[in-house]
Amino acid sequence: MTRKFFVCGNWKMNGSKKSIGELIQLLNQAKLDPSVEVVCAAPTIYLDMTRSKLDPKFGMAAQNCYIVPSGGFTGEISPAMIKDCDINWVILGHSTRRHIFGESNELIGKKIAHAQENSLGVIVCIGETLDEKERGITDEVIFAQTKAIADNVKDWSKVVIAYEAGWAIGTGKSATPQHVQNIHEKVREWLKTNVSEPVANSVRIIYGGSVRGDSCRELATQKDIDGFIVGKGSLKPEFVDIVNARA
Repeated sequence: MTRKFFVCGNWKMNGSKKSIGELIQLLNQAKLDPSVEVVCAAPTIYLDMTRSKLDPKFGMAAQNCYIVPSGGFTGEISPAMIKDCDINWVILGHSTRRHIFGESNELIGKKIAHAQENSLGVIVCIGETLDEKERGITDEVIFAQTKAIADNVKDWSKVVIAYEAGWAIGTGKSATPQHVQNIHEKVREWLKTNVSEPVANSVRIIYGGSVRGDSCRELATQKDIDGFIVGKGSLKPEFVDIVNARA
């Protein structure tokens, strides 16, 4: 089955009206592979501005959401609010949310379920820390995270799984294409065994962890790597090269 290549630019807590305006101009003028689905995740405060100026061919994502439609939850946003701004994706379970803000698999699962209730696409991150990698429990960690996803998904067509080598994010270290392919293959096999073969064959599994313009092409050749979630690189002109990794 052919899975459409998917690249998400996660801008994280970066940018200003000026710098984001310049980035939007760069993206709108860029020559991008039309067969790639590109989604930009702007900081919450800039979502509406970005959506109004970014070419409609780009999808957009919020970087987080909560588990109820509204209420006294200071600092949170809901899937309903995200949809109200014409945003169709949300990133959930990013390593930042898991390891800095202490979000559990259970909470992330609830977020997935509520996002799906609102027909919001979810880009759900899984991955191991350096400590977990060194302790040899990578498989155990990512399978538990994947189970929390599977237990809460009703529409797999609106799900992208993003494997993040946590020890590579923002460090300049890159996991080898062989390591990433091995993890993606294991996740797909888990889905085949525990969900269904059609889901395993169709769901896109993308990679994040210091993805750069000079490393993306070899990664993109691996059969189970269906795209990227890009941090720092998505704020630079090299993001165009990453989107065009298979061109």
